[in-house]
Amino acid sequence: MFIDQVKVYARAGHGGSGCVSFRREAFEPMGGPDGGDGGRGGSVILEASHDLNNLIAQFFVPRLIAKNGNPGEGAKKTGKSGKDIIIKVPCGTVVWKLSDPTPTKAEPEGERVENVEGEQAMVVDLAAEESPPAPELAIGEEAELVVDLTKHGEQFILCTSGRGGQGNHHFATPRNQAPRHFQPGEPGGEGHYHFELRLMADIGLVGYPNAGKSTLLNAISHAKPKIAAYPFTTLHPQIGVVEMDGWERYTVCDIPGIIEGAHNNVGLGHAFLRHIRRCQTLCVILDMAGTDDRNPCDDYEKILRELELYDVAMLAVPHLVAANKMDEDASTEYLDEFRKRFPKIEVLEIMAAIDEGVPELMERFREAARL
Repeated sequence: MFIDQVKVYARAGHGGSGCVSFRREAFEPMGGPDGGDGGRGGSVILEASHDLNNLIAQFFVPRLIAKNGNPGEGAKKTGKSGKDIIIKVPCGTVVWKLSDPTPTKAEPEGERVENVEGEQAMVVDLAAEESPPAPELAIGEEAELVVDLTKHGEQFILCTSGRGGQGNHHFATPRNQAPRHFQPGEPGGEGHYHFELRLMADIGLVGYPNAGKSTLLNAISHAKPKIAAYPFTTLHPQIGVVEMDGWERYTVCDIPGIIEGAHNNVGLGHAFLRHIRRCQTLCVILDMAGTDDRNPCDDYEKILRELELYDVAMLAVPHLVAANKMDEDASTEYLDEFRKRFPKIEVLEIMAAIDEGVPELMERFREAARL
C-alpha cells in the first residue's frame, strides 16, 4: 500500500498542576508551604528520514498524542515530565495545518478535595480531557503551510508541550505565609494537520501511459514495478536507486502516465505531478513507435503543456528526451518527423525492453544528478 497523503490529529501533553502542600515533620508542626511544580507535558516532534518512502504509519495511527506531565508533590518535588514522541516521516513531507472542525473543549472546572493534612486544595484533572476524534482523509481543504521537511534528520516541533504549573511555595509572601492556591498546568498545543508527501529524486520520468517508463526503471535499478502491455499499469509513484561504478548512486522517480488535462487533476494528475516537482532533471519518455495510435511529436508538446499549466516553474527544470521502442518499424519515420519539428532538442534513442541505449542514458542521468 502506498500512502502519500494523510490527515492526522496531534496534541502535545498538558503540563501538570502545581501542588498545595505544607511541611509537616517532627518538631515542625507549622512548617511553611512546600508544594512542588507540575511537570511539563511531552511535545510532538516530526523527524525526516530517508529510510521511509510513504506515510503508511500515520495512515494507521492518525492520532499523535503525547503524555501529560504529572502534578507536583510535597517537599517541593517537581512532577515527572511527559515523554516527547518523535514521529518519523519521509524526506519531502509537507505539513499543512487545517482549520479545526470541532471547537476545542473548555478546561474542566476544578473541584474541592480534602488532602491528607486537612487542607483544602484545588485540583485540575487535565488528563481527563477527551481529544476530538481523528478526522477523515480529505483533499482540497484550505490550509496553512507549517513546514517542509527535506533533509534527513531534520526535526520540527509540531505541537509544543504545556508548561507545568507552580506549587504553592511560589506564592508565599510576608503577608500570606500559608498560601493555599497553586497554578494549573498549561494545555499542550494541538491541531489537525494534513501530511503530503512529495517524493525527492534526482531524475523524474514523465510520459504518456504505456511509453515504457516502468520498463526503463526496471532496467536501470533494483526497483520492480509492475510491467504490462496496457496503459496505467503503474498506479502510484516508484523510486529506484541506480548504482554506478565507484559507489556512486542516484535516484529515479517513475510517476504514473500523464494524460491530457492532468493539470486540472484529470486522472489524479495532481497526485502524480507533485512527486516530480523536486527532481533536479526530468526525462520525457516518448513512445516513438506510436503504439497506441499517438504521434510522439504531439505527445511531447502536450506533456510540456501540462507541466506548464500545473506549475510554470516546471519548464525551468532541465529535461532530457528519450525515444523508446526504437526497435519497432514505425519508429524511424516518427523520429525523423520529431527531429524536423524540434531540431534543437537532443533525442536519446533507447530500447528499454532489450537494454539497447540504456547505458548511455544512465550516464546522462549520472551527469544530470551532478555526481
